[in-house]
Amino acid sequence: MSDAQLNLAALVYDEYQDPDALLHDFARDLSARGFRAVGMVQTGQCADSSLSAVLLHNDEKLLLAQDFDPAASGCRLDLDRLQAAGARVSEALAAGADLLIVNRFGKRERDGGGLVFVIERALRAGIPVVIAVSSERIADWIKFAGVARVKIACERQALDAWWREVAPRFAGTTN
Repeated sequence: MSDAQLNLAALVYDEYQDPDALLHDFARDLSARGFRAVGMVQTGQCADSSLSAVLLHNDEKLLLAQDFDPAASGCRLDLDRLQAAGARVSEALAAGADLLIVNRFGKRERDGGGLVFVIERALRAGIPVVIAVSSERIADWIKFAGVARVKIACERQALDAWWREVAPRFAGTTN
C-alpha cells in the first residue's frame, strides 16, 4: 500500500464504542513519545447542550453546541463554532504536526463542509489523518476518501498498527 493510501484512515466505530477516549489516549501517548498530534476529540452529546471538543495540542475545551433552545431537536451542533474550532486546528497544523485527528466524519464532511478544509490541508502537507467514522457512515466516507484510505477497527491495537506503518516517515522512528 502506498504512503498516500495510508495517510487517510477511518477509525470505524459502532454506537457502543468510544472513539473519542481511544483517540485522546492515543494522542497523549504519541506526545509522550515526541510526536505532535493536533486535532480534536468530541466530548458531550450531539443531541444536547453538552456537545464540546477538546483540542489535542493544548487540551483546551471548546463548546460546539448551539445556545440552548428548548424547541430544538436533533443534533445541536453550531456550525459557526465548528468552523472556529477547525480554524484553531488549522493554526496548530501550520505550527507543525505529525498527525491530524478529526473527531467525527459526519454529514457536513460528506457534503464537503465541516472540517474538510482541515483534512485537505493536512493531506496536502503529507500529514497523516485519522477520523472517527461511525459504521453507519462508512459508505459516505468511502465515497469521500476514494481509494486513498484505510479502515481501522476501533481498537487500540489496530490504531497502533496503522501508526507503525506511517510513523517511520516522521522522526525516523518505528515507535
